[in-house]
Amino acid sequence: MNQAEQNKATVQRFFKALEAENPEQVATFFAEDGVHISPYHCNVFPTGAQGRDGIRDYWAPTFPNFDGMTFPIHELYAMEGGNMVFVRYTGRIKLKDNAGWYENDYYSTFKFNKAGEITEYVEIFNPVTAAHGFGLLDQLVASS
Repeated sequence: MNQAEQNKATVQRFFKALEAENPEQVATFFAEDGVHISPYHCNVFPTGAQGRDGIRDYWAPTFPNFDGMTFPIHELYAMEGGNMVFVRYTGRIKLKDNAGWYENDYYSTFKFNKAGEITEYVEIFNPVTAAHGFGLLDQLVASS
């Protein structure tokens, strides 16, 4: 398997680890100095995390807030000689207490080092859809 295929497989395993709600496993895909960036946080959502431990700590308290999540991948492309992967996917998250589902479309890029570790994960989502899904529209309006 070439580097591009290996990195695409790592992205798929990353999403499986999210679905398994395993923050330790999620963190193992990242370089020690890897970063998770959420540029459209709008001061309502987390901005991301830095470092393998920070990424683990970002996800650990998130999973107990939900009753399951899936991330079906619609498109997955290796770029830049395989050192970067683009993915288009849907986040489908079951809210606790039978409160319904949160769904949003996402686009992400993953950059990799030569060891096949994620050095940068950028998560692009519609913050209005997210704020509506989590009952935070008033905070989104107040932050603008």
